[in-house]
Amino acid sequence: MFTKDFTFSVYEKLLHSLISANYEILSYEDYLSSKHSPDKYVILRHDVDKLPLNALKMAMLENSLNIKSTYYFRIVKKSNNPKIIKKIASLGHEIGYHYEDLTLAKGNFEKAINLFEKNLNYFRKFYDVKTIVYHGSPLTKWNNKDIWKKYNYKDFNILAEPFFDIDFSKTLYLTDTGRSWNGRKYSVRDRVNLNSENKSYNSTFQIINAINNNSLPGRIHINVHSQRWHTNPIFWIWELFFQNIKNIIKRYFFVK
Repeated sequence: MFTKDFTFSVYEKLLHSLISANYEILSYEDYLSSKHSPDKYVILRHDVDKLPLNALKMAMLENSLNIKSTYYFRIVKKSNNPKIIKKIASLGHEIGYHYEDLTLAKGNFEKAINLFEKNLNYFRKFYDVKTIVYHGSPLTKWNNKDIWKKYNYKDFNILAEPFFDIDFSKTLYLTDTGRSWNGRKYSVRDRVNLNSENKSYNSTFQIINAINNNSLPGRIHINVHSQRWHTNPIFWIWELFFQNIKNIIKRYFFVK
């Protein structure tokens, strides 16, 4: 019998499995400020590329389970919804900036850093932003994290950026990029240097089974794109269709 993946009920099962396996689920900021080092932990983050209402639903679900995670919002309209950002922050979650300023500035570094500061200050109206993560912008020629080849984000009172400040040789990175957990097949830029502990999974169900079988390492960083997860079957089918087309394009023209 076919069971749909990437639904809110499956996401809830994933969270319950982590809780049952005694993982401490943390926002990135809480992890950085933690005065103790838990034996088993998950840094849980969300890149809100679009459909912020989905992010709010996910944030409410996590809140009902006493989970705090991190929500990174883009400055563009398809992500940036002030009412939803305020609501998610009020639930106790961390808000961060999902920056893409080098792309917005079309490769002009000086313009990009000015945009970064302006947009960061905008999000700080809702939350005292301490962490950021770059948006891949996979179909553009600019890599947004390259802005830090010329500037330093810590000059803006930023504590950390996952792709620069997490040791992924010791931390399992799981991302649903491409609406799959084996994202290296489809990901253009949402990638890290993998070690032997970093395995790929074809479905959320495989990850849940691995958690239940105690076969995952103690340190995990999970990136969940809330727009990929649906309860409405029409939206679920549309996301499946659209993402499959996008994956084909990325696989054959962009992924190296």
